[in-house]
Amino acid sequence: MSRNVKNRRKTNETNIILELNIDGEGSYNIDTGINFLNHMLESFAKHSLMDLKIKANGDIEVDDHHTVEDIGIILGESFLEAIGDKRGIRRMADRTVPMDDALATVAIDISGRSYCNLDLNFKNEKIGDLTSDNIKHFLESFTNGAKINLYGKSIGENDHHKAEALFKAFAKSMHDACIIEHDKIPSTKGVL
Repeated sequence: MSRNVKNRRKTNETNIILELNIDGEGSYNIDTGINFLNHMLESFAKHSLMDLKIKANGDIEVDDHHTVEDIGIILGESFLEAIGDKRGIRRMADRTVPMDDALATVAIDISGRSYCNLDLNFKNEKIGDLTSDNIKHFLESFTNGAKINLYGKSIGENDHHKAEALFKAFAKSMHDACIIEHDKIPSTKGVL
């Protein structure tokens, strides 16, 4: 079973080409036009062991909102396509990741239903060139596209560390939830 896809999302605000391989080695080639988002997505790929290529052109001269949102949407939709009928996956996983002063926890359920609950309290409006609020918006957009449940919390003093710990916990929990353990659909309903 091949769990990889190549997709494109083109709107009046963005043009994004994305390749995702769930069963990769953590390789990446990411250019979103937003350096801190590149850093977070590179960290996600590395720690999830998913191969990820993204080339995005967006209206970042306006702000970073549309680009962040559309990358979250296409990454979520690509994940949903790549995971297929979810036969045999572990489905649920959680991870807690420390990073210096910060601690982040993410719990995932690849349930076929989207729900996102985040407790993030960034102190600054920006982390590098990324608007802090758009980290939450990225994860909400991903969750909706992927049709998963995601709970995330990050605490600490340094916004960079809080965000990076969050993306690493997200990566690790996604990796663990995608592991194939058997050949059944992991649901009493018989579908996910």
